[in-house]
Amino acid sequence: MKRIKAYLQNNPSIKKIIHSMIISNYRPRFWVRLLWNPFVHKIGKGVVIRAQVRRDVLPFNKFEVGNKTIIESYSVINNAVGNVTIGKECVIGFGNTIIGPVEIEDDVILAQNVVISALNHLYEDVSKPIAKQGITVNKIIIGSNSWIAANVSIVAGVTIGKHCVIGAGTVVTKSVPDYHIAIGNPARLIKKYNHTTEKWEKI
Repeated sequence: MKRIKAYLQNNPSIKKIIHSMIISNYRPRFWVRLLWNPFVHKIGKGVVIRAQVRRDVLPFNKFEVGNKTIIESYSVINNAVGNVTIGKECVIGFGNTIIGPVEIEDDVILAQNVVISALNHLYEDVSKPIAKQGITVNKIIIGSNSWIAANVSIVAGVTIGKHCVIGAGTVVTKSVPDYHIAIGNPARLIKKYNHTTEKWEKI
């Protein structure tokens, strides 16, 4: 696959033809979803992906879901610019948006309307429309056993540690260490778990 990608990067005309065969209006074509994706993407045992989930997943990047994970209705999964991997026994709530590259570890809970986007648009050249200036990507990681509450936004490059709680409506612009609670816009740390006292303590 790496050799194919390198070849296409050096042959833009061929890349454009193949791109049009695979993608239409920013979505994978029906034949790709039906005949190609099932053989390259890994979906674990007991996984539930509701019929109303929009899977904008392409065969040249990873889309993996671990055993017994649930992805609820009206969520969008997009791996066009980077891998999306979701661990085992996760809950991806209603109306989530996940744009790769994103790694979600095991036993993570995402509540409703969470936006996790590792993609940003370039905008510096005011002589061009932003849509024509290209993009940057920076991987997002969410550690195991974390809970991301409703209406949270997580921006590119952020790592949320293990067993963290991110309060509803929070905008996470910086990484959060293991065993912390963060709230606000932008997110600020308010509590940390003390393994000695076995209590969550204010910071």
